[in-house]
Amino acid sequence: MDPSALNSPELERFLSEEKERAMVNEMVAKLTSACWDKCITSTPGSKLSSSESSCLSNCARSYMDMSLIIMKRFQSMN
Repeated sequence: MDPSALNSPELERFLSEEKERAMVNEMVAKLTSACWDKCITSTPGSKLSSSESSCLSNCARSYMDMSLIIMKRFQSMN
């Protein structure tokens, strides 16, 4: 392999995109786990109750808002 290919802009862009994708996947997994544990307190049936659905929606919104605040804070530090 050509050593210059290791420093190519295409490779750097690909690695950056893969890193972002991995971070999003990790955030979704954490959000799912945290909100599920908080909002689903009994064995789920075939449908979520309205209170469970509302709780999951609010939990996900809060989690995403906090994640954005944290990301902006880290970006401002660089």
